[in-house]
Amino acid sequence: MHGSDVTDLLELPTFIDQDAFRVVVESPRGSIVKLKYDADHHVITLSRPLIAGLAYPYDWGFVPSTRAPDGDPLDAIVMWDGVSYPGVVLPCRAIAVLRVEQTNPTSHQRERNDRLIAIPTKAPRSEGIRSVTDVSDRIRRELEQFFLAVVAFEGKELTILDWGSPRDALDLVSASQGRTSATSKPV
Repeated sequence: MHGSDVTDLLELPTFIDQDAFRVVVESPRGSIVKLKYDADHHVITLSRPLIAGLAYPYDWGFVPSTRAPDGDPLDAIVMWDGVSYPGVVLPCRAIAVLRVEQTNPTSHQRERNDRLIAIPTKAPRSEGIRSVTDVSDRIRRELEQFFLAVVAFEGKELTILDWGSPRDALDLVSASQGRTSATSKPV
């Protein structure tokens, strides 16, 4: 394939319909390394190893054609019992947003870097989950602790603010489309 034939995963359309959007998996469930999409070369690359003993509890990635306040695409974790692979695109629906604030290691300024919590649209064992309130308080607290631990040595000083509803999460996805760069193609 020639470079012009390659689809940039960052530029995929965000929404499938009014309630479903795409998530590009970077680090699959169980991964002990953080993987990151390199748009210049259209590959998934190593970002860094996670701290000893830590692994992604669910598939981790980004929502294409979005830009979060930290300048990267909107982060998403896909809660389901499956495991996918780096580069897989999952059709998802929002169940929550975990609002967080962190220190930018370069500018040392505080910035929002919320995490979208999603479930695949084709995950039959998750059909009863409509909101993060449908999962146990223990799972919510474990996710919070995972996000705190994953940046423990990155100089980001993450602070958990609160949890938002599925509607808040969809509103965040829509608002993040408006922040995309001139090179991306929001829907």
